[in-house]
Amino acid sequence: MLGRTVVVTAHWPVYGHVAAVTQFQRIWQPAQNGHGAGTPYHATLLLGPRQVGKSTLAQVFAQAILCTDRERRPCGDCRSCRLMARHSHPDFRLLQPVDKNGAVDRLDGTLRADQAAELIHDAALRPVEGRYKVFLIQDFHNAHDAFANKLLKTLEEPPASVILCLTATDRSQVLPTIVSRCRLIELRPLAPEIIAEALVSNWQASPEEARLLARLANGRLGWAVEQLTKPQGQQERIAQLQTLWQLMAADRIERLALAEQLAANRNSQQLFGLLETWGTWLRDLLLVRAGCGVHCANIDQETRLAQQAGSVTMADIQQTLALLGRIEGYLHHTVNTRLALDVLLLRLPRLKNAP
Repeated sequence: MLGRTVVVTAHWPVYGHVAAVTQFQRIWQPAQNGHGAGTPYHATLLLGPRQVGKSTLAQVFAQAILCTDRERRPCGDCRSCRLMARHSHPDFRLLQPVDKNGAVDRLDGTLRADQAAELIHDAALRPVEGRYKVFLIQDFHNAHDAFANKLLKTLEEPPASVILCLTATDRSQVLPTIVSRCRLIELRPLAPEIIAEALVSNWQASPEEARLLARLANGRLGWAVEQLTKPQGQQERIAQLQTLWQLMAADRIERLALAEQLAANRNSQQLFGLLETWGTWLRDLLLVRAGCGVHCANIDQETRLAQQAGSVTMADIQQTLALLGRIEGYLHHTVNTRLALDVLLLRLPRLKNAP
């Protein structure tokens, strides 16, 4: 039943993540941090899957810090909250990975040394509006070592007025010297019911659409919202699945030809989206084979899932999923995309009833 699973903590417009919100709110309590009443930790590292809500929660936290209402933070009504809503607060800075030309690129870009130098310069200046300046640094797992090393001194000896909030998908990809100087908060994937309720109440999705996206989202509300608002989002997913179905019925020569097309015609963001869609389908096949089809994500394709699950072995699916995970890891680094796709496509299970 929608509505019962959603908890939006008072004054914090965040769906789910109750434990993380509670941790943030405790930052203000002297008994929790030992820094004195109402003084937040100077650095927090938010960990969790991409699009699970790290940046949203971090910005609400920043709004709470900068809010001038002592009784209700964030109040949403004061000058500071209104500036945050308009993305124009002079004491809030957002740093994102950029490409070689300086354009924001959160997938393939990096946090560069010159960005760290600019942050350090800004951090030395007094706040414009209130007591604090808040810096949100997204995707710290994409930080160049030079960026992280430059930031270390600010983390070790932060100005009293500076609050840093970092986000990352993987703790192991952040320098241990950075991790050790931050308060850690981990965000877990949200339950499908929470995502479905949020989509219906906040983004006007139909119940059927919300249920499907909530299953496909793998716990990431941000992903579900992106798919809901993207033109032809579901048509794109079906096209990706049709490519997979075609490959699973194809011979080796046809698979290599398709690998060449995929490598030539897709940018990295499209490619990772394609592989994610394929991975979700393969996991669903595994669930159906194991008799757990009730937990499938592709709930609009139940008939085809049942047909294909009877035509492949669990061992083949498990091996392909393991390979897919390794290929995705390789593609995040310097690797020959065509070669990686050749290996993956040749190892896809072949449907037994394929010609």
